[in-house]
Amino acid sequence: MNMADIAIVGSGPAGISAALNAKIRNKSYYLFGTSALSDKVRRSECISNYPGVADVGGMELYEKFTDQLSGAGIEITEKRITGIYNMGTYFALLADQEEFKARTVILATGVETVRPVPGERELLGRGVSYCATCDGNLYRGKTIAVICDNAEMEEEVSYLAELAGKLYYRPLFKGSSFAAENAEQLSGPLVKILGEKRVSGICLKDGTEVSVEGVFFLKESVSPAVLLRGLKVEAGHVEVNRKMETNVKGCYAAGDCTGTPYQIAKAVGEGNVAAHSAVKYLAEQMIKKPEKEESVRKEDK
Repeated sequence: MNMADIAIVGSGPAGISAALNAKIRNKSYYLFGTSALSDKVRRSECISNYPGVADVGGMELYEKFTDQLSGAGIEITEKRITGIYNMGTYFALLADQEEFKARTVILATGVETVRPVPGERELLGRGVSYCATCDGNLYRGKTIAVICDNAEMEEEVSYLAELAGKLYYRPLFKGSSFAAENAEQLSGPLVKILGEKRVSGICLKDGTEVSVEGVFFLKESVSPAVLLRGLKVEAGHVEVNRKMETNVKGCYAAGDCTGTPYQIAKAVGEGNVAAHSAVKYLAEQMIKKPEKEESVRKEDK
């Protein structure tokens, strides 16, 4: 697929709903995410307000989602999107060093449970990175810190350890299996990134300062505000209207990333609306394109 009609970033309830509607409307699409779909759904003990399914457990609902996707022939592109670039007539989406293209984007990334620390956003691209594959080689032989919120991403931590001279590590989950000769566990939580023009170090909760040249945040999903520059965000949530349109033309958002209530039923509804809005936008663009071509032909005469 060279150019998809819709790129859906996130495989939770909002992303699943958007993908199902894109499929029904016969649009080409990417559904970026993981086969685990949504950790939040799977860990839910009992969901009581989802219409048509009374008092369903999280794992049961996860299995229903999985079966429905499989039955509809919807495949998940298991890639973590680390950057989205508005190219005017389409969007370029980066996953490590691979590029995908789509005419529209639906952000269904969920909401960050851990807020960015001071300096994280300010020093992005100047020592702060969310992509080991993209930026790892820039820190070959150097001292770095790595913060990881997902056990499945410890392979990337190992990759960074192979490149770095020294690596300080802070897992945000229990049961970390990572170990390397040049790695050292941080003694406490990271509370601040130090540096003005570039990263110069990190500060821990107990006041300890550690000199590093780079900080990698390996997160299951990257904040929409970081993914797409110029996206309007208020209090950590993407601003949308009732059509789920963002301030970026051709970009929509749905689910927890748009704000409370953080409910599965709400996410599914917003995913539906976002997909229909994207389909309508694509149709309008197709109408405009022939008109433009006809205008050019008349000018040539």
